[in-house]
Amino acid sequence: MPVRQFVDLDGVRLSYIDYGGKGEPLLALHGHYACARSFAGLAEALHDQWRVIALDQRGHGWSDQPDDYSREAYVRDAAAFMRELNLGPAVVLGHSLGGLNAYQLAAWQPELVKALIIEDIGAVVPEFGPATEGWPVRFDSMRHVLEWAEEKGFKNDSYFQESLVEFPDGWGFRFDYDKLARSMKLIGGDWWQDWLASKCPALLIHGHRSWVLETAHAREMAARRPNTRLVEFPECGHTIHDEKPVKFQRAIVQFLSSS
Repeated sequence: MPVRQFVDLDGVRLSYIDYGGKGEPLLALHGHYACARSFAGLAEALHDQWRVIALDQRGHGWSDQPDDYSREAYVRDAAAFMRELNLGPAVVLGHSLGGLNAYQLAAWQPELVKALIIEDIGAVVPEFGPATEGWPVRFDSMRHVLEWAEEKGFKNDSYFQESLVEFPDGWGFRFDYDKLARSMKLIGGDWWQDWLASKCPALLIHGHRSWVLETAHAREMAARRPNTRLVEFPECGHTIHDEKPVKFQRAIVQFLSSS
């Protein structure tokens, strides 16, 4: 059974879920506004061969919400977490924000990362506005949440709903809108040097309909970095793991079995 646990690292309390499983550890890092629960399906698919451990990164899920959302802070958390649990070297998977954190971790702390799985984030990341602009802070009922989600185009989309909880004054998301808006701004930049710095095997997963990563850029990333495999999903957008979970899991299994 998945077990939620906590660890204190440099004054920041981080939550994580150890999904168990047999074999070597795989550290999973979610994207902005998501949480460790995002990887439940993948953990189940890999259970017989891999032990998936998913971190609620700072500002997300059940982890603390400090003021620092710099590149250094996120990567420092991941490195300290891996050392605390004696996980490295391990496969590190990341979606979006988590993908950037993963390949910067491999660049800055290569001894911790044996392979990378990067879902839909570029070596150059544009500066995005906050996804939560204009969102209600609280909802009166779950019905109101679902109606609002459908209006926003999130029907049958668990990406944000994994972070939905009931507060004394109604339903809402665990993350702080303003703090994650700051975090989103700070991922923008040219990170080619970090993408090309590591030498471990890498799988880059990209959806053609993504609003974050253009297909030409994904192909350039794979072409310029040795030992990198690109898997494209023409029918998907930015959240391939939610849109085509079985195909997403299959691509990862194939990569892990041949790396």
